[in-house]
Amino acid sequence: MNWKFWNKKSTKTAAKPKKSKTREWVDAVVFAVIAATLIRTFFIEAYTIPTPSMERSLLVGDFLFVSKLNYGARTPMTPIAFPFAHHTMPLINTKAYWDGWELGYHRLPGFSEVKKGDVVVFNYPMDADSPYYRPVDKRENYIKRCQGTPGDTLSVREAQVYVNSKPAPNPPEGQIDYTINTKSPLNPDLLQDLHVSMYDQGSYPTMTKDAYNTIKGYSNVTSITPNIRKPGEQDYVYPTNSQHPVGPPSLDLPGKPHDYHWNVDNYGPIIIPKRGWTVKLDSVTYPLYERCIAVYEHNKVQIVGNDILINGKKADSYTFQMNYYWMMGDNRHDSDDSRFWGFVPEDHIVGKALFIWLSLDDQGSFLGKIRWSRFFKIVH
Repeated sequence: MNWKFWNKKSTKTAAKPKKSKTREWVDAVVFAVIAATLIRTFFIEAYTIPTPSMERSLLVGDFLFVSKLNYGARTPMTPIAFPFAHHTMPLINTKAYWDGWELGYHRLPGFSEVKKGDVVVFNYPMDADSPYYRPVDKRENYIKRCQGTPGDTLSVREAQVYVNSKPAPNPPEGQIDYTINTKSPLNPDLLQDLHVSMYDQGSYPTMTKDAYNTIKGYSNVTSITPNIRKPGEQDYVYPTNSQHPVGPPSLDLPGKPHDYHWNVDNYGPIIIPKRGWTVKLDSVTYPLYERCIAVYEHNKVQIVGNDILINGKKADSYTFQMNYYWMMGDNRHDSDDSRFWGFVPEDHIVGKALFIWLSLDDQGSFLGKIRWSRFFKIVH
């Protein structure tokens, strides 16, 4: 403080030295990085569709904006990370984060809960396993459609999803595989106009219901049949698939041993865990929920003889601490989704897909790569 307030000259602030061009650039870059990071974390983030699992609702090469506000922004769980790199540094292929300091799961208030039918971006739950062992918020980003919410009973019968015993609405541009028999080859230009994928002799083309209805009317088509697996025909699906086993094969738990003869087209019924729901643990339920209890809710689970031990204590039931969701791709026969690896915990939810801001077709010509008709298309 200047005590000589009567001295006008002494009250004048000394002129600040002018910043150098380098300093101005550094300040601008730092501000831009901080601002972009805050926007991506708490408001909105760009996302690219890398696989055909959501076709034809979303196409490979679609660029989306994903809202963090709809379900409430998740606060950073792995705060020390390189800006704009999700989990791996480009070029050098090393971790883009330090997992020596991890924070708990917290979410800001949102506009709504995740609803059935929403197209949701979430972290891939299986990245918790070897070889990655990634923290929750650094697991790979996936995008699927929510088919079941906490507390729902979900099943699939002949490729139709049922929720609480009622048929779920089918995505208008959802796809499955078909077998086509013809008297003569189909016109490839017509198939391209119908967006029928991967069609040649001996293959199983994928198409929407509208395309199926059109093709079956062609005079040279003798038959067109959906490739739907039969009930009881076992497939490598959750919880018995060989890629992600749920425990020792010789479990001797209370209750009748259960064989899950499920497949991608005939699945369940299965109850989706809800926070506060208590499930009785036996030979039927334990394989379904062991991963939730041990991996996602971080309990130590052991099988000792006929007993289940949770954190060293015998348990015949478990009360869930989180909500869970069931996610499936619209391209039902070409989607790695909950049918193969189970539930998505609430702390894995990233945001809701809003609209497409750019769409590029890798198979298109130089001038035809941009899909102009998809610009600013709302995702629903």
